[in-house]
Amino acid sequence: MTRPFGVGLIGAGFIARFHAKSFRQVRGADIVAVGSRSLDSARAVADEVHQLGVGSDVQAYDDIAALVRDPRVDAVWVLTPNDTRIEVITAICAEVTSGRAELRGIAVEKPLGRNLAEARAVADAVTEAGLLHAYLENQVYAPRLVRTRELVWARGAKGSGSPYLARCAEEHSGPHSAWFWDSEAQGGGALNDMMCHSLEAGRFLLTPPGTDPDEWLTPVSVTATIASLRWGRDHYASILEQRFPGVQDYRVTPSEDYASATYTFRNGDGEPVIVEATTSWSYTGAGMRLSYELLGPEYSMNTHSLNGDAELFFSRDLPQQAGEDLLEKQLAEQGVMPVIADEPHAYGYVAENTEVTAAFAAGRQPLESLRSGVSVTELLMAAYYAAEHAVVVKFPIDLSDYVPAVARREWRPRAEGNR
Repeated sequence: MTRPFGVGLIGAGFIARFHAKSFRQVRGADIVAVGSRSLDSARAVADEVHQLGVGSDVQAYDDIAALVRDPRVDAVWVLTPNDTRIEVITAICAEVTSGRAELRGIAVEKPLGRNLAEARAVADAVTEAGLLHAYLENQVYAPRLVRTRELVWARGAKGSGSPYLARCAEEHSGPHSAWFWDSEAQGGGALNDMMCHSLEAGRFLLTPPGTDPDEWLTPVSVTATIASLRWGRDHYASILEQRFPGVQDYRVTPSEDYASATYTFRNGDGEPVIVEATTSWSYTGAGMRLSYELLGPEYSMNTHSLNGDAELFFSRDLPQQAGEDLLEKQLAEQGVMPVIADEPHAYGYVAENTEVTAAFAAGRQPLESLRSGVSVTELLMAAYYAAEHAVVVKFPIDLSDYVPAVARREWRPRAEGNR
C-alpha cells in the first residue's frame, strides 16, 4: 500500500493549528512532522495533529535540517514569523541542494516577505533548489469565491464582457501574537498582514478561471492611505503594553491599524479594471469580517463572512467564558452571534491544502505559486510608498531596496498627521 504524502509543518503557532485542522478533509496526505524553535511548542502541535487524526507517529523537531532530512517528509509548509523567513528558507534549500534531503515541494505562508527584496530572495532560493512551490493564500481557495467566480465568468462575462471592479475587505480587532504588532519583525501593520489577502482575492476575481493573474492583469497605478486609528490612542496603546510586554510604543511609532488602496490594472481584454482593498485591525464586531464584491457590465456578486452558517443567541443572564469557538477573532459571547460551522473549509484552507498536496504529489506546479507571492509583495510595497509619500504610484516602479517607514519604525502619524 502506498503511504500518504508526508507534510512537515515548520512553525507551531496559530496558523499551524489552522492548517492542521484543515487536513481532516485532505485525502492522500498526512502531517508527519512539526518543527519549531521551541521543542515544547512543536510537541504541542504534534500532539494536536495526532488527536485530530491527521497524522500518526508525528515527530517534533527544534532543528529544521533534521526535519527536512526525515525520509517521510515529502514537502514542507513554512509557517514561521515573517522576520525568520529568509533564515528558514535558506536552511531548507541548503539541505536539498546538498543532497542531504529530498523534497518535492515547499509551500510558504503569506506574505512571502517583509519587503520586495526578501520576497524575491525566498522565491529565488526555492527556484534554484529545483523545488515545486506554492504561495499559501487561502482566500483564493475559499469556496464562496471560487464558485461565484466560476459563475460570473461562465454566465456574466461570457455574455457581456469581463468584470471591472473588485472590492475586497478584511477586518478584525488585531492579531493574536506579539510579533505581529512589532512593525520591524512583521514588516508593517495591517497592510502587510492583511492586504495581501484582499489584493490577491481581488486579482483572483478579476481573472478568468485557470489563468494566472500575472498574465491577465498589468498594474497601472495605485493610491493608498494608512492610519493609526485605534491602537495609537493612549488607552489602547496601554492595553497593548499589558497584553504584549516589550511591544513598541504605539503612541510614538505605531504600525498602521487601517489601510486602504485602489489599484488600477489593464486586463487581458485591454480594459481598465480596479481592485479596492481595505484592511484593518480596528474593527470591533462579532469576529473577523471578510467581504467581497465583484461588478461587471450586466452582473454583480457579493459575499460576507459574518452572514455565517447560523446564528446563536445567549442572554445576559447566562455566564460565558471568553473564547473563539464560534468564529475567529470573536469579541463577545452574548447576544446574537454568527456561527461559521467549519472555518478551515469556509476560509479556503481545506481546498488550498488539497490542491497543493495533490499538485506536489503529482509533480505539478500549483497556479498560486511563489511568483504570485512576489507580485503581491511588490504591489503592497507600492501601496506603502503611495501612502508614505502621498502620491499616485505609476507602474513600473523600482521598489527593490524600498522598506516602508512603518517597518523601519520611523512612521510617526501623531507628529506628521495620518496619511
